[in-house]
Amino acid sequence: MNAMKSNLQRVLEAGAFAVTAECGPPRSADADVVIRKGLLLKKFVDAVNVTDNQTAIVRMSSIAAAAILKSVGVEPVFQMVCRDRNRIALQSDLLGASALGLRNMLCLSGDHQKFGNQAQGKNVFDIDSMQLLRTVTDMTEQGRFIGDEFVMEAKPQIFAGAAENPFADPFAYRAARLEKKIESGAKFIQTQCVFNLEKFATWMKEVRKLGLHKRVHILAGVTPLKSAGMARYMRDKVAGMDVPDAVIDRMAKLKGEEARAEGIKICVETIQRLRKMEGVAGVHIMAIEWEEAVPEIVEKAGLLPRP
Repeated sequence: MNAMKSNLQRVLEAGAFAVTAECGPPRSADADVVIRKGLLLKKFVDAVNVTDNQTAIVRMSSIAAAAILKSVGVEPVFQMVCRDRNRIALQSDLLGASALGLRNMLCLSGDHQKFGNQAQGKNVFDIDSMQLLRTVTDMTEQGRFIGDEFVMEAKPQIFAGAAENPFADPFAYRAARLEKKIESGAKFIQTQCVFNLEKFATWMKEVRKLGLHKRVHILAGVTPLKSAGMARYMRDKVAGMDVPDAVIDRMAKLKGEEARAEGIKICVETIQRLRKMEGVAGVHIMAIEWEEAVPEIVEKAGLLPRP
């Protein structure tokens, strides 16, 4: 089987500034929801992440939704969390995803089920996200499963990435933690939402000091705010989120459509500053059920046409 690079991999390896977005699958079996979101994003991004039961709420499976996106010409990044599957199921699903032609994968631990709508469900966490990365690397490069001497004839073809939060405590160890993910096989990184640009710049300085920006493609996460209330919720209720008062103050002066326009403006300004930071290879736009904002953000940020 000839190795086939994904569009995202080609864009990143060519040194172009990559743009990815996010698609949350529906809480139903309605494929049209996935198709509508995908076609809205198609011409404006290089790939679309498909979340895996985010916030531990039951949704259409990431792999199925990713396959639907691929069927309409949208390149997906399927996500896989360790919360719901043991190592047997994780490896099996990885093989299935590759067989379906899905080439991009994001390895995640997953939100604890107590945050979702199935709080009584039992989690698995047989392996963690870093071990999952190592598993993907061993399967794609050596054709080997976990703890098994068997070597498969047709290895999965997966461009694997991971998430990173530059703002979580202890802050001093964030860059070192990133290095561990790279050593486990991460080829690209998508970060937590960047609102505190100064702190993110400090993290990137440490990343460059370790030379990690030359070993992995870093996509900085950005999110358009809809209101001051949303900004305060993210600051106060979302673990590891850093939303400066200055951002909240800008949003607090406006309401409704004016507030949404300001949220898009802040997002565009953030992207423009991120583009100037050495080592930032692209942005990951997390619009949180506001996919309609992504084309405007990409256009206003000067990121068209896509390569």
